[in-house]
Amino acid sequence: MNERDALDIVQQAIWTIIVVSGPAVGAAMIVGILIALLQALTQVQEMTLTFIPKMVVMLIVVAVSGSFIGAHIYAFTELLYSRIEHGF
Repeated sequence: MNERDALDIVQQAIWTIIVVSGPAVGAAMIVGILIALLQALTQVQEMTLTFIPKMVVMLIVVAVSGSFIGAHIYAFTELLYSRIEHGF
């Protein structure tokens, strides 16, 4: 294994992390912005008002996109093991 192979594996790992975490982080960001806008309009500054909806939305998104997440993690693991098996 040379430097290029290691960098390729790290690049694939980082890309997999971004793709897998993207739906949950994106949904949490959208809900956070909407709740912040609602709080600014109504002048209600309750901390649990932002925390609980984000948790619920992230749980729903992870439950809905679980097969997508699993498929990407499986593909990355399969790629990694095949490269180990063939000596990179």
